[in-house]
Amino acid sequence: LSPGAKMGCFTFIKVMMILFNLAIFLGGGTLLGVGIWVKVDGESFLKIFGALSSSIMQVVNVSYLLIVIGAILLVIGFLGCYGAQKENKCLLMMFFSLVLIICIAEIAAAVVALVFTGLAETLLTGLVTPLLKEKYGADDSFTYIWNATMTEVHCCGLNNYTDFNNSYYYEKYGGYPRQCCDMADCTSLSGGCCALAHGVSPPLSHPHLCGCLLQGCFKQILEEIKTNAGVAGGVAAGIGALEIAAMAVSMYLYCRLDDK
Repeated sequence: LSPGAKMGCFTFIKVMMILFNLAIFLGGGTLLGVGIWVKVDGESFLKIFGALSSSIMQVVNVSYLLIVIGAILLVIGFLGCYGAQKENKCLLMMFFSLVLIICIAEIAAAVVALVFTGLAETLLTGLVTPLLKEKYGADDSFTYIWNATMTEVHCCGLNNYTDFNNSYYYEKYGGYPRQCCDMADCTSLSGGCCALAHGVSPPLSHPHLCGCLLQGCFKQILEEIKTNAGVAGGVAAGIGALEIAAMAVSMYLYCRLDDK
């Protein structure tokens, strides 16, 4: 290519880099704002976006997740946009390094999620179950999120109904949450788990009375993820492609600055 063509190509890629990272910056700011909103008033957020939006909220504190992701995108967008606009090699290298680290972390997380599902369940049980016992029924936002999730996903607790044993809710109301009883399977019963809908607990010494209790949310959500694995894989591949393209463009600009 002639020097003029090379310069035109450099300018075009630079402009695209600025616009792309400006969009990332604005998206990060939006996520940060939504994360703060969810943290301050999570119940209103769920009412607006529906119960389906809570399908993961019992496993991850979405407010903090959105805040962290938003902050990361803000930093990435700033480094890429400002670095390209000012043609700053240091900022471009920082942008490349940060995107590379995120890409490696995503690959590692995907491998761990696929290979160590049992370990993930154990870790989540150790983290979430104590929160259920302590906050369900005591914290309005936490309770609302779990109720919406259990109703939408048709599940009970993280593992099963025993997650509520010796909990604040169990001690206060003498039973399990209403969502833990599948009334469609219990209409012929006069007691047992159907009594849970009215706050009455079956004897723990007779676990067969709890046969109609729904399974835990972790397994249900895991099944939903497996069912939509193709969509999730396509989204992951798209994100990966964008990250690779961003790294390639930033490195191109970094190298071309030496020729200017």
